[in-house]
Amino acid sequence: MTTVPQPPLTLTPKTTVHTLLKQYPFLLDYLAGYHPEFKKLTNPVLRRTMGRMATMDTVAELGNLPLNKLIDDLAGEVERQTGTRPPIADVADADTMDPARLEALHQIVKDLHAGKTVEEVKPAFEELIADVEATEIAAMEQKLIEGGVPDSEVKRLCDVHVQVFADALEGHEPITAPPGHPMDTFQRENQALLQVTASLRKVAEAVGEPPDGAVWARLKEPMSATVERLAEVEKHYLRKENQLFPFLEEHGVEGPSKVMWAIHDDIRALIKQARQTIADDDAAMAVSTCLALAKMVDDMVSKEERVLHPMSMDTLSDAEWVQIRAGEGDIGYAFIVDVPQWPAVAEAGQAAGAAGAPAAEAVPAGPASPAGLLALNRGDLSLEQLNLVLGVLPIDFQFVDEHDRVRFYSEGHRIFPRSPGVIGRKVQNCHPPASVHKVQQILDAFREGSKDTAEFWIEMQGRFLHIRYFALRDAGGNYRGVVETVQDVTGIRALEGQRRLLDW
Repeated sequence: MTTVPQPPLTLTPKTTVHTLLKQYPFLLDYLAGYHPEFKKLTNPVLRRTMGRMATMDTVAELGNLPLNKLIDDLAGEVERQTGTRPPIADVADADTMDPARLEALHQIVKDLHAGKTVEEVKPAFEELIADVEATEIAAMEQKLIEGGVPDSEVKRLCDVHVQVFADALEGHEPITAPPGHPMDTFQRENQALLQVTASLRKVAEAVGEPPDGAVWARLKEPMSATVERLAEVEKHYLRKENQLFPFLEEHGVEGPSKVMWAIHDDIRALIKQARQTIADDDAAMAVSTCLALAKMVDDMVSKEERVLHPMSMDTLSDAEWVQIRAGEGDIGYAFIVDVPQWPAVAEAGQAAGAAGAPAAEAVPAGPASPAGLLALNRGDLSLEQLNLVLGVLPIDFQFVDEHDRVRFYSEGHRIFPRSPGVIGRKVQNCHPPASVHKVQQILDAFREGSKDTAEFWIEMQGRFLHIRYFALRDAGGNYRGVVETVQDVTGIRALEGQRRLLDW
């Protein structure tokens, strides 16, 4: 087979770390010294897995750096080392593609249309994309559509692309875990999830593009019900974000929590859009949204199975998995209900001991009176009483210490989901990537002493939420952390007049 000519690599916001380092291996040392956050790229496991997904805009966000400067500096280093400055573009441009590559892609589409299977065309496709970005493939696909190839035919490339991506990430034996183990539960949920996306895709395709009015009238409700069923994936993602990611971060593996969380948010946005388009009776937009949603969810399953799961099993100890399992119930499960107990009680105690943590719930240290009460500034309370008081307050709040680590959250009137996995976690990692800069701005202002409070209010699912941050300082004025409170004030805002008598 004739090798497809390789054009110069164009640096774009969607250039992946994998492609960048494959073309310019010397940039590994450059990036490691460019920013402390990028030193993690020296970890070969991280490069082999998340490096294939992390793009330049993601990398810039990880380091809180201007994207344009990062790309420009990388191009400058390439020029210094090779004498040639690589081109830079805002997006991949199919017009700059080598005509032979575009024709090769066109031939693959023809082969698929003629009846060839994914396995039959995969070798040619794999050679074609050896040094090409996913965004460049998308640009070439768009070029084919503009040239008259039906988009339904071009879409069939997605199956080939996903399969090639999956094969490229293989390097582990199939993951197996005992029933009840968090990994086994993640995998069972994924299998159920794939059935839901298959149902959503089937109903969307039945409505058609363009939609058939009569079919839409008949299938609108089933489509809505399937979207609601799919929305259960929220619990799956919340357990990843709050239970699994914190333990990976302790091993220096922060890529999944940054990259995958951003994709989770994209999926959440598509679920919201799907609901709205169905409610608006916009059949065409509902169909396209649901098809995009099903594909994005399926792709995330592939990334989990091929990237996250092998890396997690290779990285985490049995004792850590025990701790992850212990906090799962606070969030719950998606699509499945029969999650077995794991491990047995005796095994859990042994694993907890191996991790240096007591099998039983520990009592926090603190000044206590002779009667066994905690001596507070105003009065004495037992640990049980303190937990009861904190649990009944009509506020969702958490405490973050001076090192930016979460040390406590309330359990009574919880508004935002949390689980024990966040305890000890950097608070920056407990927020979606898109809002981390706001959190950091608050922490910096509190730490330097220029501000003591921050306040927000938002509307969410028909509720009006009041969110406040308070800096904590000791008697000497030293910064000791922050308390975040969230209160549902919907009912309070609606109060009128006065109530001076008890009215039960």
